[in-house]
Amino acid sequence: MEKRTPLYDTHVALGGKMVPFGGYLMPIQYPAGVIAEHMAVREKAGLFDVSHMAELLLEGPDALANLQWLVTADLSKMTDGQVKYAMLCNERGGIVDDLVVCRQGPEKYLLVVNAGNHEKDAEWVSSRLTGGVRFSDISDQVAQLALQGPKSGDILKKICAEADIPEKYYRFNDHVTLRCKGGDVEALVSQTGYTGEFGFELYCPADRAVDLWNTLLEAGAPEELLPCGLGARDTLRLEAAMPLYGHEMDDDVSPKEAGLPCKLDGKDFLGREAIIARGAPAVKRVGLKVTGRGIVREHCDLYYPGGDKVGRTTSGTHCPFLGYGAAMGYVDLTAAEPGTALEADVRGRRIPVEVVPLPFYKITR
Repeated sequence: MEKRTPLYDTHVALGGKMVPFGGYLMPIQYPAGVIAEHMAVREKAGLFDVSHMAELLLEGPDALANLQWLVTADLSKMTDGQVKYAMLCNERGGIVDDLVVCRQGPEKYLLVVNAGNHEKDAEWVSSRLTGGVRFSDISDQVAQLALQGPKSGDILKKICAEADIPEKYYRFNDHVTLRCKGGDVEALVSQTGYTGEFGFELYCPADRAVDLWNTLLEAGAPEELLPCGLGARDTLRLEAAMPLYGHEMDDDVSPKEAGLPCKLDGKDFLGREAIIARGAPAVKRVGLKVTGRGIVREHCDLYYPGGDKVGRTTSGTHCPFLGYGAAMGYVDLTAAEPGTALEADVRGRRIPVEVVPLPFYKITR
């Protein structure tokens, strides 16, 4: 049976269409629709409930040493308030999950992992810890809201001191006081997101999520802030070429094959030797612009026009801001050059596509 975030009743009251996702019932969209929500994030602001994401806490003198072994990124030079993107890898070099690591102190690290991998990741991490480190799964205690879009900073400063808003990407401020109708809410405010847009993620006590959500919607009304669902979250992340677990990565795909940051000439980590042993990747994750008619989604085989199969798609949709259909996928290196013409097999019909550089969308302002 699916769980519910603290905002479930709020979503229903707002007309959210609820669907199962990652073990939770989540809004896929609101009455405005996916396209309107997507455009709000690109042009103004959107508010997402991402409380289904899981939060794991590592504390103690050996917290860093354990994380250095468990994740791909080198965390040795992190400072308090810094966020890093990383992956957990298995012994075969495949990706257990991708995550962000927040350094709250020299002996305190917050890991934010995908909802669908919550239990898997918690067991993976906790069962491999050694020495002086304490593990806590605090997911049920924490709600996470994502305020995304070019107007998100203007909205946020209405409810907190401007000095408390992190100025740089992948930085956060802890213990930020947010002025809400039901009383002040203390939150961790991070300049991060999964939309490819400027914005923030706010972590607050689960029992204050409704107050914070309603306060943000009211504060953002002049900026035409819209509540947004998983549908827009997916189209936005695809425009920005952000990978999704179970699509662009899984337990068999290595970070190198996925084209994700993973240095092999630095510190050691679980799975590193296996990634090295795999050698140079024979496939590459590429962007595909649909040049024919139709929408190309995941699990479509890719071919040279009238010729051999060269790969498969992993995600695909119509991109509202860009105005065309796009997909990501893996192709043989011989077919990975931008400008290469391919065809996607969509239920027996071949749709022309063209290999293009990633990301499809990048902030220019």
